[in-house]
Amino acid sequence: MDTTLILPEWLIISPLQLPKHRFGVCVRDNCILEVAANEELQRKYPEADVIHAAGSVCAPGFVDTHTHLYGVLAHGIPLPNAPSDFYSFLNDFWWPMVENRLTQEMICAATAVQTARLIQSGITAFYDCTEAPNTLPGVLQSQAEVVRKSGLRAILSFEATQRLSPQNGEQGLMENFDFIQACADAELLRGMMCIHTTFTCSAEFIRRAFKLAEQAGVLTHLHLSESSFEPAYCLEHFGMRPVELYDRLGVLSDKMLASQCVQLSEQEIERMALRNVRISHMPLSNCEVGGGIAPVPDYLAAGLNVGLGSDGYITDFFEVMRGAFLIHKAARQNPQVMPAWQVWYMATEGGAHLLDFELVGCLAPGFCADLQLIQPILPTPLTRDNLYEQLLLYGHASDVKAVMVNGKWLMREGSLLHLDYSDAVQQARYAAVQLWNIGNQYPSRFDQKEQTL
Repeated sequence: MDTTLILPEWLIISPLQLPKHRFGVCVRDNCILEVAANEELQRKYPEADVIHAAGSVCAPGFVDTHTHLYGVLAHGIPLPNAPSDFYSFLNDFWWPMVENRLTQEMICAATAVQTARLIQSGITAFYDCTEAPNTLPGVLQSQAEVVRKSGLRAILSFEATQRLSPQNGEQGLMENFDFIQACADAELLRGMMCIHTTFTCSAEFIRRAFKLAEQAGVLTHLHLSESSFEPAYCLEHFGMRPVELYDRLGVLSDKMLASQCVQLSEQEIERMALRNVRISHMPLSNCEVGGGIAPVPDYLAAGLNVGLGSDGYITDFFEVMRGAFLIHKAARQNPQVMPAWQVWYMATEGGAHLLDFELVGCLAPGFCADLQLIQPILPTPLTRDNLYEQLLLYGHASDVKAVMVNGKWLMREGSLLHLDYSDAVQQARYAAVQLWNIGNQYPSRFDQKEQTL
């Protein structure tokens, strides 16, 4: 059995505890065998491989509870005009110019570069949902081949929707169901059922998705009230808000993973807490699409399980944590909401619980050896009482120097060990050019302005 000692300056066992000074971990095969003072570990395991990580913080790997890996291809896409509201963002931009144009090759290129960037950001586990209606069938199996090469812990799903046709929606459901079955015995990779929203999926379709998920023994993911559009749509068409509709359909439960959850009423929050619904929070992308600020402090106060997600927008998870830490303080005009340890918990152990990753997100004996080594360069000292705040506020993905998943190093000394990042970037750029279809169809808004002047 392979035994490795990781001896940092600081150790985060769990954000629910204060960090420990000059404590390390003993990793045997794929698990944390023991946590103790660095000197004690060296005495107890003299034959082990030793990683001296002076000046570093050993922390649980981040868990990205919601991303769209293909979204990276839309970064910087030329637009004649910015979307005017959330539905315009979907209907005039995201659906016709991104998701409807995606091919399996584009998704694989995006997955390759994004899995590398996830590792570089200290993310060791993630949940991805792909909506690309013209890539069915087989897109998840193609994407899975790329994810396996990364060595990351992952859940993949296809965001089934009836917005193109009922037949395409059914194809999406079966894409998920078949992939879930195919991954039944995989150690690091599995599937999840996934649909879009109440305004792209019928009641019968929603019930069918949850029934298939129950049959497969998995969660069902959906986007919920990302803006004020969906609540208004449901009130107009069904006479009730989205959460009440899902409850009437009999699917509101602890088997629902709801992402975004920006525009929920107090009554909806109470109902979700009663049903133990899981929530994934994307603080930065909610700003980008103009959806609003999710009432996350209220979710936490109600006892709901909330994780953090990048949404395929900003991959650097320190930036995502900063957003969650700062935005809600401003919204509530209260610097005490969303303390740093709470945000760290959402980014690690809480996120793992959210996605049913067992024995992940904590560096205690018996847990999977999913960890990162962070080496910040700061002008002021790290202490037991300021470490969570210091790293959250001033840390960056570039501070992550090593990443381990399931006892296997994926990055050491800032270098990826199994992936060629430069090649992945080139492939992604090529895929983006194909996706953008650059030409006269999408003149630059700056060119238009110059012509007007």
